[in-house]
Amino acid sequence: MDTALIRNFSIISHVDHGKSTLSDRILELTGAVDPRFMREQYLDSMDLERERGITIKAQNVRVVHRGHVLHLIDTPGHVDFGYEVSRSLAACEGAVLLVDASQGIQAQTLANCYQAMEHDLEIVAALNKIDLLAADPERCAAEIEKVLGLPADEILRISAKTGDGVGTLLDAVIERVPPPSGRRTSATRALIFDSSYDQYRGVVSSIRVFDGTISTGERLRFMQAGAVHDVEEIGVRTPDSVAVDELGPGEVGYLIAGIKNVGEARSGETVTRASAPAAEPLAGYRDPKPMVFCGIYPIDGDQLPFLRDALDRLKLNDSSFTFEPESSRALGFGFRCGFLGLLHMEIVRERLEREFDLSLIATAPSVAYRAYLTDGSDVDVDNPVDLPEASRIDHVDEPMLDITILTPAQYTGTVMELCQARRAELSRMEYLSPERLELVYRIPLAEVVKDFFDQLKSRTKGYASLDYEPAGYSTANLVRVDLLINHVPVDAFSTIVHRSSADNYGRRMTEKLRELIPRQLFDVPIQAAIGGRVVARETVKAKRKDVLAKCYGGDITRKRKLLERQKEGKKKMKNIGRVEVPQEAFISALRLED
Repeated sequence: MDTALIRNFSIISHVDHGKSTLSDRILELTGAVDPRFMREQYLDSMDLERERGITIKAQNVRVVHRGHVLHLIDTPGHVDFGYEVSRSLAACEGAVLLVDASQGIQAQTLANCYQAMEHDLEIVAALNKIDLLAADPERCAAEIEKVLGLPADEILRISAKTGDGVGTLLDAVIERVPPPSGRRTSATRALIFDSSYDQYRGVVSSIRVFDGTISTGERLRFMQAGAVHDVEEIGVRTPDSVAVDELGPGEVGYLIAGIKNVGEARSGETVTRASAPAAEPLAGYRDPKPMVFCGIYPIDGDQLPFLRDALDRLKLNDSSFTFEPESSRALGFGFRCGFLGLLHMEIVRERLEREFDLSLIATAPSVAYRAYLTDGSDVDVDNPVDLPEASRIDHVDEPMLDITILTPAQYTGTVMELCQARRAELSRMEYLSPERLELVYRIPLAEVVKDFFDQLKSRTKGYASLDYEPAGYSTANLVRVDLLINHVPVDAFSTIVHRSSADNYGRRMTEKLRELIPRQLFDVPIQAAIGGRVVARETVKAKRKDVLAKCYGGDITRKRKLLERQKEGKKKMKNIGRVEVPQEAFISALRLED
């Protein structure tokens, strides 16, 4: 195919600004989908995406418009899935920046636009939802010109819902986005930008060919993995999978090569011809650093091998989360998993339960701290149990974030109050317009992990938006709070918190566990401790058996003898008795911290 007729572009925007709806209209306008089978969010294939109304996985599709082949990638908008966006942009030459004409620029609009600029992509800006009564396209266009420097007179006005202006948008993509620059005669190089696992066909990889060609039956080398495989099938998504004989430079499609080992076709892998390999691989992707960690354990220990297999396959489809084996005295064997954020953690856990039919317990989320010891060494601590003893620690650093909050000016006071309560420091404050304000804070990641986003939304009636990026480490006064049940530490409930909120955390957890742990035949103390100092305590009172029920009058000494014997029995039982914490107590108590 002539590369001059190819255009590769992504659709990027803030959450809920209409990316998936625009994709639907493009599919309708270009006739890619039979009207009888058309449905909303056509490219969102997961049940989770439909239920939540968000895009989780980037999806690609090939359509034809005015004799040109357009490869469209619909990307997620939520900040936790920013890695999906960056991978998609690496396979494109242009991006359609979609902005809600009633809301204007939001935090993720800025973040995604800057990512596109870093990749040197041609940006086609469009104001969506112009059919709304609240739409103010002139104000929003002026805001985009001021903040992003895109000329207001080049910004298109469309409605993805009604289809108004979508044809003009595709014409603008053809005119403004440059065609791919690869050559058929060069050594073959193709980039894998996504993969999934099919139990019948093995790994199915989404690829973008940069140089040369790939044909069915050819032998290919996967450069980073060092593996060699024969091409069983190549094809394009229109959006149904259609097999083709060859993919040329600039084309986007899928590759099936009978790969059963998921480690051989990771995202960022470069594919080349085995007979005439390329001299060096493509740049690939920088591995994202997980920011939130939690332990995931099977409720039934026999499911551990299935959980390991499920995590392997899910990592192929979502390379932004990590996992490694760990064990807990309370929960048995499981895995310590790292995620890009709380929503990412929630989605992965739900996908494991739905797609692989597993019953799981997840521990309270924590972040990765760095402890500097008195002997001059330092250790990374992503599990509170691994924090060394206080006597060996010189100081502990915690990860920080630079967060950008865009909010209506009337909520400035309540947003600043929330940030100051979470130990945040104001870096910058700027008015984008008389009604809208940008606040930039430096804040500990641990404070954002709790419920910062929920609080921000509720205090601003849903109008504020949040974006964040890592900002190194900073020293803080941190302590580990341990929960002891009947004087035995339960590692699943340990957590690292700032000293100022340690007592409050201890009180809340002991009160919660007092309600959840069943009564025994002896008193069960529940204690929260920092080192050797107990900061909170609750007691689950013993069941009382009436040993005097059979006594009906007579000498008091007989009653005393029975009570003394009961007292000795309870004392002996307390020394040898063990308290089994039920699974429901773990789930309920850890949900308190979620």
